Amino acid sequence: MIRPNYLNNKKNLLAYSGGVDSTALFFLLLNAKIDFDIAIVDYQVRPESKEEVEYAKTLANEYNKKIYIHTSTSIKTNFESNARAIRYKFFEKLINEHKYENLITAHQLNDRVEWFMMQFAKGSGLVELIGFDEIEAKQNYKLVRPLLNTSRSDIEKYLSTNKIKYFQDASNSDPKYKRNEIRTLFNQFTEDNINGIKKSFEYLNVDKSSFFDLKYKEITKELFLISRNKDDNINIRYIDKVLKILGILISKSQRDEIINTKDCVISNTVAVCFTDTYIWIGNYITGVIMQKDKKEEYRRLCIPPKIRPYLYKNSIDIKEYI
Repeated sequence: MIRPNYLNNKKNLLAYSGGVDSTALFFLLLNAKIDFDIAIVDYQVRPESKEEVEYAKTLANEYNKKIYIHTSTSIKTNFESNARAIRYKFFEKLINEHKYENLITAHQLNDRVEWFMMQFAKGSGLVELIGFDEIEAKQNYKLVRPLLNTSRSDIEKYLSTNKIKYFQDASNSDPKYKRNEIRTLFNQFTEDNINGIKKSFEYLNVDKSSFFDLKYKEITKELFLISRNKDDNINIRYIDKVLKILGILISKSQRDEIINTKDCVISNTVAVCFTDTYIWIGNYITGVIMQKDKKEEYRRLCIPPKIRPYLYKNSIDIKEYI
């Protein structure tokens, strides 16, 4: 189940919950002799959550792992979306503070099918439909999903065979969550067609790479340069990917704004600017007073005005990149 080559000799953080998938992944990583620490979030929604945290502490103590615990405040609305935002904010804080290179999550094949069908029902395109990648580059770490081609039934068999304790999250069968409706409809379908589904995702990933193989220059961790394509449909895919690296998920209205204006600021923090040759994506800052000769240099080099303050403030010699 685990291909350790991209996790070996790295500083890894496992997103742990005490449930089926993350518990199996905990022991699979142990068996593969991959070093990792664990992080768990208690949303204080279910009585069992305290037991899950205690179990996580027990595992961390027994196997000499660092453990990080976050207790969330009450989530009043849109639980799934807000819970995800809370846990990733927690994970990324740990990554920044402790210099983790990889965040490991326990998404598996059934999750992948659920995502596909939910996006399909929303009217999404190819990139969104197969949005789960085994390795996904973020701004300063990689998101790694080692179980992405492993079915839920195989994971449960592994836990049963090895008599490993885990917890069942009752919310995973609560019909008020849309994902559970999809899960009910497609879990058995996934189990009955595992080999074909795996092969289809392999082909789709090859197709995605062929159509949207992202080539960009990372000038700094906050500034990217993409060669502009004649097709704006391809451009927006590239932009979307880079913005995800910067931690920004854009809406349809933001995509439309980018394509229609060719020069805008997203989430008040990141400028996306087109020139004839390039698409510039970088931190948007104001209040920077530039010398006249530098302004003229940027103008001659066709540097977008919204990008210039960042270059000037950080003393970046952009000529070597364009």
